[in-house]
Amino acid sequence: MPGTRPPDRRTAPVVLVGVLLVALASCERRGGCTGDYCGALVFAAAGEPDILLPPVTQQAYARDVLEQIFLKLADLGPSGNTVGDEDFRPLLAERWEWDGPLTLVFHVDPRARWQDGQPVNAADVVFTFDIYTDSLVNSPYRSSLRSIGAVTARDSLTAVFRFRTRYPEMFYDAVYHMRMLPAHLLRTVPRDQWRSAGFGRAPVGSGPYRFVSWKAGQSIELAADSTSFLGRPHIRRLIWRFTPDLQVAVTQTVAGDADAVDVLGPPDNVKRAKGAPDLVTYPYRGAVYGFLGFNLAAGGDTNKPHPLFGDRELRRALAMVVDRQALLKNVWGDLAQVPPGPLARIWSIWDPATRELPYDTAQGRRLLTRLGWRDSDGDGILERDGQPLAFRILVPTTSGLRRQYARLLQQQFRAAGADVQLDEVEFSVFDERTQAGRFDAALVTRTVDPTPSSSIAQVWTSAGRSNAGHYANPVFDRLVDEARAATGRDEAKRQWRRALETLNQDAPAVFLFAPDNVAAVHRRVAGVTIRPDSYWALVRLWRIPADQLTERDRMEP
Repeated sequence: MPGTRPPDRRTAPVVLVGVLLVALASCERRGGCTGDYCGALVFAAAGEPDILLPPVTQQAYARDVLEQIFLKLADLGPSGNTVGDEDFRPLLAERWEWDGPLTLVFHVDPRARWQDGQPVNAADVVFTFDIYTDSLVNSPYRSSLRSIGAVTARDSLTAVFRFRTRYPEMFYDAVYHMRMLPAHLLRTVPRDQWRSAGFGRAPVGSGPYRFVSWKAGQSIELAADSTSFLGRPHIRRLIWRFTPDLQVAVTQTVAGDADAVDVLGPPDNVKRAKGAPDLVTYPYRGAVYGFLGFNLAAGGDTNKPHPLFGDRELRRALAMVVDRQALLKNVWGDLAQVPPGPLARIWSIWDPATRELPYDTAQGRRLLTRLGWRDSDGDGILERDGQPLAFRILVPTTSGLRRQYARLLQQQFRAAGADVQLDEVEFSVFDERTQAGRFDAALVTRTVDPTPSSSIAQVWTSAGRSNAGHYANPVFDRLVDEARAATGRDEAKRQWRRALETLNQDAPAVFLFAPDNVAAVHRRVAGVTIRPDSYWALVRLWRIPADQLTERDRMEP
């Protein structure tokens, strides 16, 4: 029956006093490493989280940590099916049922506790929804929850979701985007200060792991919560060690200084990992796509078009002079594909027949000439009204792959008559500038949800909270809404194709790569499952057998 907790879940003893919980965790760390509940797993991360507070961050680095600390009401099952509720697994919700076509009722598991000992209740669910949808908090997930009209508490353990309309992914929207928050600890935080809240540096959740420490610029450590109602995690300590970039992360993992890296990246890294005797590689469908995004607004001001990229025809011309296949072959080999729009490999709507602008340098140059761009002084750079065709590409220094793409794009644009300079900045600066709209063009990667419904709406529609390039087309918005409402898979695929073809013709970006990923994990770790939409989501089920423990596994923090 949908919503019933699987029978093999063990009930851990619940300790009600927060101080005692902390003491128990401390004892575990000092000497509680025994039998099958032992070990330390070090992840090599190519960046550092901005904050550990779920509603206000979309960073993949933050997500990897947050999913160990904060739970959802229910989570996606191994099938990845987002339609209906049959394939979802209970987490904080013990069970659920539908009370009519627009009302969804969740029953919070009475065993669930926050890590300070307080019980999780329906008021926490109501509070969480209020935070995620508050305009002052301005969560990037806000637009994904717009179809939910209200969340109320029927009693202390019963939360009621009321939807505005009926559509196939109602249950998915209710559970996937929100990690439940402790109202008793966060209610007093001013809504306009959530992005800098102290709680985000030392969070308290309800998940299988509890926060231990955050050493800025170095690492984050979590400890297994032996009292978790989901059952005690096998691996006692999780450590994320921050590295300058992906190359360093892979090097540390290959050398044995770290145990796992989620995305190996280009072919050379995959080859290195496969040649390392202590590593096992795990291929999986990619949940990432990368693109050169144009900023259609000047300095992030939506009332003022960008002097170059506010012009649809100029964007189309520049898109046509980019040889995406050549770029892909140069950087990825055969480990990625050129996406026919803002698409990741995990999505079933991937359709190579989707119409795109052609790679046609002659047509692109003719269009530039028709727009008035000419090389009047013979220096190879086009001008119009005395102004050169010049712009800057923002790229993070933490991504060697994107820096490689940036240089190759610079060459291709130069051959077409555009003077392109690169702004290579630290990831935190890159993130801040893209969110604020302070860029001409930016090399961006997006990690997507299991369904295009929320991811595309969030990044590319005019109401999307992560629409950094300020692309807006009401026709595209309408087509996205129609695709999200489609009841059959074939119908949905047709509607998504229409929407993506509309976006492609507007050229708000040049879509460059969509990889099929490969992760690497130390071979002493058993039970490894990589979930394409959330790489480390199932770490609580991994284990290190007693006969495989190393000195690092037994080492005290």
